Amino acid sequence: MVDLDPDKLREIHGWKNAPIHICMGADCRGLTFCCKPGHSLTFGYKCSRDETLEDLGLSQEDFMKIKDEFSKENDWDSDLVCFGSISYCCMRRGGCSRRDPALEIRYPDKTREEYMKIYFDKKKELAKKILEFVYANGGKEKVEPYLDLF
Repeated sequence: MVDLDPDKLREIHGWKNAPIHICMGADCRGLTFCCKPGHSLTFGYKCSRDETLEDLGLSQEDFMKIKDEFSKENDWDSDLVCFGSISYCCMRRGGCSRRDPALEIRYPDKTREEYMKIYFDKKKELAKKILEFVYANGGKEKVEPYLDLF
């Protein structure tokens, strides 16, 4: 079992011990909340997404393919959000002026609490998919302890 830093975790509806953002020092599960590679970032000076991808042996192309396929499977493509897909949205629990309207459109019969639960459940699922890909492609030792958390 992996030793998790409690300061790098959040309790969100449906995901106990969820990782914070990679740029804030999260473990590799936090890749689920990362932006699309190849774009300038507001917090680019502290972004460790590419370093984390490299450490896991996951190319930017494969990372984007996983997120883009997940987006298609879950009808998460949206012109309202950054990078054209909810799969690239971050953790912000307090609200986002782009993500939240996209979720409202995607889940029109749900309350904010309900669609945010769906959002975080799916982000957890996406995190697992990313780590399973790494596991299956030679990164077993690096991600196995984190896969045990799902």
